[in-house]
Amino acid sequence: MGVAGSVVPVGPRWQRVRQIARAAAIGTGATAAAVVATGGVLLGQARQARRTIPMAEAPPPRCDGVYGAKLPGPPLTMVILGDSSAASYGVHRRRETLGALLATGLSRRLRRQVRLHRFAVVGSLSAGLKPQVESALEHGPDIAVILIGGNDVTNRTPPGLAVRYLVDAVRALRAAGCEVVVGTCPDLGAIQPIQPPLRWLARRWSRQLAAAQTVAVVEAGGWTVSLGDLLGPRFAAEPTRMFAWDRFHPSAEGYAVAAAALLPTVISALGASQDRRPVLGRGEGVRSLPQAAQEAARHAGTEVSGTQVRGRDRGPAGRWAQLRRRAFFGVGAVPQPGTAADSPTLEGTA
Repeated sequence: MGVAGSVVPVGPRWQRVRQIARAAAIGTGATAAAVVATGGVLLGQARQARRTIPMAEAPPPRCDGVYGAKLPGPPLTMVILGDSSAASYGVHRRRETLGALLATGLSRRLRRQVRLHRFAVVGSLSAGLKPQVESALEHGPDIAVILIGGNDVTNRTPPGLAVRYLVDAVRALRAAGCEVVVGTCPDLGAIQPIQPPLRWLARRWSRQLAAAQTVAVVEAGGWTVSLGDLLGPRFAAEPTRMFAWDRFHPSAEGYAVAAAALLPTVISALGASQDRRPVLGRGEGVRSLPQAAQEAARHAGTEVSGTQVRGRDRGPAGRWAQLRRRAFFGVGAVPQPGTAADSPTLEGTA
């Protein structure tokens, strides 16, 4: 019995989501056979990876506050939800966190104050998004950034179930008038302590979940950015620079790269893009949503959003989606001491 079919609602607009999630479930069944065949090797590798990757110690630095406090006008409110990657585990300074980098970049680009609240929790599964969303909605957010999925892969959460929790979160935020950008599941096959063949399975599971997340989030009215291996060529070439001390989470430079991938989509989701009718580059354009999701899962830094063709949301293959491979701007490097990101006006003292 397929897992996806038992946890995702029925109805025409969910058919593609179910297909992607079912494919992930089928893939899991196929890989289960491989696990049986090579079980001793995989179990040994999993134990070795857990020994090699240290457990979380000190919590990541808080980044809540008002960025660009001297700028005129009321602030935009941004919330950061998700797991350790959203919380920026692995860095030690506020200015190095993903939230601070995004808030600083957004404030500078829009010339507006940005009030940031971080509710992401280290170790969170998609099932943990509900209390984060409930806390976030108390602050009336304009934009939410969610990074989730890695722990669902490592804990083997059924893809359909993980996607259902994410969709519930996106829908609740959208119902409150909040725009939502989701950084989809990272490619755990890029993690150095995980060796083949476990690395190959981790990559497959990660991409399956990322594709299913993309379909579901866009159907629910959100935007997605494929984080993949966090723009892997640099991570593969310079792992000691791009990964933190635990060789699992990004370093300060790694989070800067991730923020640079997310920032253009955050701006577009807010309707503030100056390029509303962009000239599309090679490999970009309109696809069916399932096709766009599969392409995005293979290419980190790819944005997927809903669009129309001849005034219609849907075609023969389902929801129309626009796929863009964003040029990164705004947060290419870690801010230096004394910048807005280093010393925001802290909550409770503004």
